[in-house]
Amino acid sequence: MASSMNKFIGNESNKDEETYQLLEQFDHILKRSETDISSNKPCQEKMWILDEKGEEGLKIIKKEMTYVSDIYKIFDEILVNAADNKQSDSTMTSIEIDINQEKSEIKICNDGRDIPVRKWAQDESIYIPTLIFGKLLTSDNFNDDQKGVTGGRNGYGAKVTNIFSTKFIVETCSKEYKKSFKQVDYFYFYLSII
Repeated sequence: MASSMNKFIGNESNKDEETYQLLEQFDHILKRSETDISSNKPCQEKMWILDEKGEEGLKIIKKEMTYVSDIYKIFDEILVNAADNKQSDSTMTSIEIDINQEKSEIKICNDGRDIPVRKWAQDESIYIPTLIFGKLLTSDNFNDDQKGVTGGRNGYGAKVTNIFSTKFIVETCSKEYKKSFKQVDYFYFYLSII
């Protein structure tokens, strides 16, 4: 019995390296995007939208829409990130959204609390805006004892938007540190896997 079991294991062990894979988080997000952002297939759903063509001017209506849910989720992640800033800054008054279809660009800005423009104390090679928007599993919402309603709790949100964008720009300034910060990330390689 033992020799036949060893023979079975011996034959299979050579295939193990081909069978089992270990992916880094970044690669897992790209390869199994449905885990983090939903599906890349079109879906239909009634949803609230801004009707710009109405006779009465701008108004919000409920309409059957066809959309790709992962594109929607990518947009939603960065929008929720901007909205979360309101939870920590009661003086925040606006979130601006600019969608330029000709350039395939979406720009989201808010007038809330500054992101500190300084190096992160735990790793002096990383600026805090880079940490927030470019390093997976980073968040200021991990403390479950803090009261408040937030959209992002897992440390993926804005980073997933960054990963699935061909160009992702973070631009901020800090009154406290009297510095501005701009970082541009390019992920053109993602286009080759679509």
